[in-house]
Amino acid sequence: MGAGHDHNHGANTRASRMIIAAAVLGVFFVIELTTALMINSIALLADAGHMLTDLVAMFMGLGAVLLARRGSTSAARTYGWHRAEVFTAVANAALLMGVAAFILYEAFERLGNAPEIPGVPMIVVALAGLLANLVVVLLLRSDADSSLAVRGAYMEVVADTVGSVGVLIAGIVNVTTGWPYADVVVAVLVALWVLPRAIALARAALRILSESSPSHIDVDELRSALAAVDGVTDVHDLHVWTLVPGKDMATAHLTSAEDSARVLESARAVLAARGLDHATVQVEPPADGACHCEMD
Repeated sequence: MGAGHDHNHGANTRASRMIIAAAVLGVFFVIELTTALMINSIALLADAGHMLTDLVAMFMGLGAVLLARRGSTSAARTYGWHRAEVFTAVANAALLMGVAAFILYEAFERLGNAPEIPGVPMIVVALAGLLANLVVVLLLRSDADSSLAVRGAYMEVVADTVGSVGVLIAGIVNVTTGWPYADVVVAVLVALWVLPRAIALARAALRILSESSPSHIDVDELRSALAAVDGVTDVHDLHVWTLVPGKDMATAHLTSAEDSARVLESARAVLAARGLDHATVQVEPPADGACHCEMD
């Protein structure tokens, strides 16, 4: 009971932080988009676009966190809604890449015809955006490693923080030198900075959805370690995958003529030492006969 209470308390805290972060981002998005349209700044528009993805990521991530906490009573969905946050991460990554591509296209269109952009409004809005992003980064940082949904939103906010710094620099250059391309250059740099991070997020999520083995688990080494368990003569049907970040799963069939309870205990220790506490181990005799299974 206590463990369930702690889990729900953690999920409630995470959801509360995401709601506060969404409110902060929502207010600033309206300010930044309005200013970008008024002064025709592509750098501010790029930052507003990233801010929009921050908001969408926050709401999708919040939905994923709440669904994962709620679980499922359906016999057809025995893992509940845990994978919701992985789908959310894919959507976030696609959105980020789409915004970056749009900004790069707009920047290309402005080459040779950069409009005059007033620098002072850029500086003021960039400073406000930087403050808003830093507040949200502090709110989400502690949960970014344990939740892929939160990590997606966190990465977008970090990217937007860099964008705010870029807009601030563009504004200062504009005010001090009058160079019209500062706005375009910053927009391009922010877009190029975001793209590889969006791709990395998509790869991490797709790796989970394709049920590839976790990058930190050496499957060949694990197979050898299980084969080295006293009494085990063969290891087959070994599968390792990730349900959600922090929840790696495994199944293994071991052939042994020895005491199955002792073999199970030793195999569990091998798996647990590698962070695989959620495992199904089956011990089979060399010839036809009963098998002994253990599921966690």
